[in-house]
Amino acid sequence: MKVLICGAGQVGFHIARYLAGENNDVTVLDQSPELIKKINNQLDVKAIVGQASYPDVLQRAGLDQADMLIAVTFADEVNMVACQIAHTIFNVPKKIARIRQKSYLDPRWAELFARDHMPIDVIISPEKEVADAIARRLRIPGAFDMFSMADDNILVVGAHCHEETPIVNTKLRQLTSLFPDLNVVIVALIRDGELIIPTATDQMLPGDDAYFVVDKNHIARTMAAFGHEEKESRRFVIFGGGNIGTYLAETLRESNHANSVRIIELDMLRARKVAEILPNINVIQGSVLETEILDAANIQKAEVVIAVTDNDETNILASLLAKRRGVKRAVTLVNSANYLNLVTTLGIDVVVSPREITASRILQQVRRGKIRSVNTIHDGTAEVIEAEIMETSALVGVMIREAKLPNGAIVGGILRDDDVIIPRPDTQFELGDRVIILIRTQDVHKLEKLFTVQLQYF
Repeated sequence: MKVLICGAGQVGFHIARYLAGENNDVTVLDQSPELIKKINNQLDVKAIVGQASYPDVLQRAGLDQADMLIAVTFADEVNMVACQIAHTIFNVPKKIARIRQKSYLDPRWAELFARDHMPIDVIISPEKEVADAIARRLRIPGAFDMFSMADDNILVVGAHCHEETPIVNTKLRQLTSLFPDLNVVIVALIRDGELIIPTATDQMLPGDDAYFVVDKNHIARTMAAFGHEEKESRRFVIFGGGNIGTYLAETLRESNHANSVRIIELDMLRARKVAEILPNINVIQGSVLETEILDAANIQKAEVVIAVTDNDETNILASLLAKRRGVKRAVTLVNSANYLNLVTTLGIDVVVSPREITASRILQQVRRGKIRSVNTIHDGTAEVIEAEIMETSALVGVMIREAKLPNGAIVGGILRDDDVIIPRPDTQFELGDRVIILIRTQDVHKLEKLFTVQLQYF
């Protein structure tokens, strides 16, 4: 597949790395020579310096031969124009654009992006995606990661294991007999920074991070088995009043789960604007690194702090300050890959990676076969995929233990009609099943073939 990526920032770089690793023909276009030099030095892709809204530059970058355009520059308008050119002049089949400005995303103007106007097939708003991802994690106290699949019937949850976790030091094949009410499949372990796809003889150890697939109706019992029975939080302080912080504050208020939400924002003009947008939210202007400002936000009584400023170091330091002052849980946004493995060792509970969240949304559009959703974990090392079994699939009528799945692939759950099935080796795939599978990213192309009906993109 030929893909043109406009924008060589963190999201563009991340997507280019994914797609190039799967032998796609990838070109990256950006007006920054420094970013293009980085791409050329680190990735096996074609990289060009140029303005992504100019037709001649886009043609030089190969848009006239592309199967897909992914426009993720920092300017919404450039992304929109690139998609318009891709449609009107070059007839590109699939166009994906990152749109950050909230006004463009207002449902009242949805017609703007219709096929007859400014045709964009998929609109991605990173700030809203990140805010939604944080809100999902907050729904399950004790989880450091969570996403729902199969129409919210199946959850994929990441939880920390510690010395008091009841199911540590137990071989996975023994979990069913020891915990008969635990309707769950452990699909991945992260140990000492490395991802392990476990077998039946493996066991969880204190200090591991475990990903499991579970029926949503069994989540409370499963979290209790992991030693997490924390109550749902009600009092929040958000560090940073940008788009993410604003979206999140609105979400928390609208969900009726929050008794108290406060925002701390450094920039005075932005703080005033947020106060106008959210008149029912207490907005405090000042630095999240100053104890007087934290006291003004009544940080001692907060149950959760959510650090979403545009500076990684500020987010990390402010989260640690809040934890030292008694806050139970810190959710911290981190953009830099260099910090991702470090911050959890410092005592931060939940780390949120915007580039990984955005990449998951884009990969969902890239994957071949009847792929309904894609979520990446552990900085893209593996993917959790929801795929539908169609008539021509080689899996129809085959038991899991006899299915020719790629090595290391784990089936975590199946939605059949309205029933959630936690699979066992003798579970048989049926037509129409929606299957949740974890697999290493490098082997995804092998899995796609099992779910491909014909050469098309979904």
